[in-house]
Amino acid sequence: MLNEQRQSNTATWTLLALALSAFAIGSTEFISVGVMPLIIQTFGVSLSTAGMTVSIYAAGITIGAPLLTSLTSKFERKQLLIAVMVTFIIGNLITAAAPTFGILLAGRVVAAFAHGLFMSVATVIAASVVPMNRRASAIATMFTGLTVATVTGVPLGTFIGQHASWRMSFVVIATIGLLALIGNQLLVPAKLPKPVASKRGGLLRILKQRDLMLSLVITALGYGASFPVYTYLTTILGKAGWSTSLIVVLLIAYGLAVAIGNVAGGRFANLNPLGALTKMFAALALVMLVMIFGISAHVVGLILVLAMGLLAFMNVPGLQLYTMQIAEDKLPEDAQLASSLNISFFNIGIMIGSFSGGQIVNQLGLMWTPIAGLMMSLLALLLVQVAKRLLK
Repeated sequence: MLNEQRQSNTATWTLLALALSAFAIGSTEFISVGVMPLIIQTFGVSLSTAGMTVSIYAAGITIGAPLLTSLTSKFERKQLLIAVMVTFIIGNLITAAAPTFGILLAGRVVAAFAHGLFMSVATVIAASVVPMNRRASAIATMFTGLTVATVTGVPLGTFIGQHASWRMSFVVIATIGLLALIGNQLLVPAKLPKPVASKRGGLLRILKQRDLMLSLVITALGYGASFPVYTYLTTILGKAGWSTSLIVVLLIAYGLAVAIGNVAGGRFANLNPLGALTKMFAALALVMLVMIFGISAHVVGLILVLAMGLLAFMNVPGLQLYTMQIAEDKLPEDAQLASSLNISFFNIGIMIGSFSGGQIVNQLGLMWTPIAGLMMSLLALLLVQVAKRLLK
């Protein structure tokens, strides 16, 4: 009994440290959404070009997660977490000091490399420190750092950007990263279990595994479905008639909806991730459909945005757990690599979503971006049904 209590306490502190780091990382991932109008003013770029601050970050995670996970598999987990946060701080300081838009993007890539490696390692650690029937909830707890960042970090960065400068927003985020670094040093145990060493050819084995590849594609489409709209959220709210000061408040409300959805999603997905994902993607598709006609309305548009926030991260624990279950069943020796690839596919979804949103902005206009979200959520819903049939 005493041993179980100690294990529970260790798990709690470990998850807290991971959530603290995820908060810092989550703050920088989406901060460019809040300060995008200011970046456009500084560098004189178009709205769709400024959207690259989201898509290039996602590209850095996509490349960095599996590559760096493979290269660092023999490192002690605590030392690796500390190195990740140091890299994260450096990337944000480069972004803050960037004299050109190209250097700003370079700083985003450096921070994204840290993000990709952290999330792939932290997900496996979170799932390993709790009983089997609580793994989705543990993953959701770790991801709470990201959702809290959406609630407070992004609006705070937006507020700082509006009242000081967008550069100071990234300096503040680097400071939060320093606090997370200290948290890792104090709260993470010195000896954490290393992942099972992956044999050579792991990536090829994963690419050949039908069920696993299907789960990765579902991750990209399902998670990315909110990003055609979310990438341009600040601009959309402004065009819908909300004042600059109120937009900060609305971003907080959006973040609260995201946080509620994430926690609920972890509970829904604990026992039956595919069943939960079916309902989530169907609901998201319905919201996107209504958004096409109602997003430009003042109050109705806001309600729809908040509904999107509730559903945006709700699918994350289920998507991550389902991929881990498939990997552990089909390719247990490649489970760590599969986890990192799933993080990559989360960000492939962001790239697809933000890129398609940018194309719609250029061709049809800002308020038509939900069309891309509708198509992505419907495709994800269809593929979940295919996955269900394959499991029978």
